[in-house]
Amino acid sequence: MNYELFMGEALAEGRLALEEGELPGAAVAVLDEAMVGRAHDQVRTQGDPTAHAILVTLRDAARRLGPDRLGELTIFTTLEPCAMCAGALLACEVAEVVYAVPDAEAGAVGSVLRPPGARGGPRVVSGIRRDEAEELLAAVRA
Repeated sequence: MNYELFMGEALAEGRLALEEGELPGAAVAVLDEAMVGRAHDQVRTQGDPTAHAILVTLRDAARRLGPDRLGELTIFTTLEPCAMCAGALLACEVAEVVYAVPDAEAGAVGSVLRPPGARGGPRVVSGIRRDEAEELLAAVRA
């Protein structure tokens, strides 16, 4: 799987989010080297506190594939998933989660997706194109 390419797609979604006045949270869903879902945060534009990029992406992929195929997905995301998104990733039984930047405040990969002593859950990869994702986040903090 081309991690660099698909994280680039997530970063492009993150830039779109900034243009729309959203935080640069963004995600793409990949199955067999094909994107089957993509979204960015829509919390502000939708007025919905649950409209995080990962949840919107999972919904998009489920519409295209059906919910039974979500367990085959790799999710690429600009920021480490929060507890809500991590719970959704577990519920959907996604195969792999790839994120660019850890989130020291709200990230839940270590506590929800990979709690100490846990077995199973998705494979987790972090740090892919981290510098670019940190630049996106810096634009919000500035």
